[in-house]
Amino acid sequence: MTYSYEYPHPAVTVDVIVFTVEEERLKVLLIRRGQEPFKGQWAIPGGFVGIDESLKRAAWRELKEETGVRAALLQQLGAFGRPDRDPRERIITVAYYALVAREKLTFRAGSDADDARLFALSDLPVLASDHGKILQRAAERLRQQLQDVTVPLQLLPTEFTMAQLQQVHECILGRKLDKRNFRKKMKSSGLFEATGEQRRTGSHRPAALYRVTRSANVLLR
Repeated sequence: MTYSYEYPHPAVTVDVIVFTVEEERLKVLLIRRGQEPFKGQWAIPGGFVGIDESLKRAAWRELKEETGVRAALLQQLGAFGRPDRDPRERIITVAYYALVAREKLTFRAGSDADDARLFALSDLPVLASDHGKILQRAAERLRQQLQDVTVPLQLLPTEFTMAQLQQVHECILGRKLDKRNFRKKMKSSGLFEATGEQRRTGSHRPAALYRVTRSANVLLR
């Protein structure tokens, strides 16, 4: 199909923010751009939407091409369209975000990216275009979603301790939580069940392992 218009019109891109938790810090996956504009700068993975491609399919494709990551669940964050955000042309981007447990996150630079790395939100490099604003909005949305206790589970392995679950909440919130109140709330939610196994971390006493109940797994799909 041929598309022809007599008036200027914007192009559309997608950007995908991948959050994970590593070394007790909330981190994000960034790529270093290998092409202009913003060559050499760190950026959120993304690219142009194909003419016959849905937004979400484009997001999955660009993420895989630039980082090798396959994210099962993408959530739309919103659209960003400041007129001067890209020097090439008028470009509106639709941002998505995904939560991936570090144990399941394998990445590499690909496509037009020179490098791909994890950066702590508290120690970010200067980002290309308006990607700093997009990332800030994504972090705010993630904090708001903590009201849904199933959200942080996407950042955990299949079996985890209550300490790990609390750590994920604290990484997202950026502050410490009361241990006793937190565990009481989580255990009373009915979303977790003890596996009967324990795990030792460092010199600490062995801690009970938990997993998501079958009913909670339905909510996570």
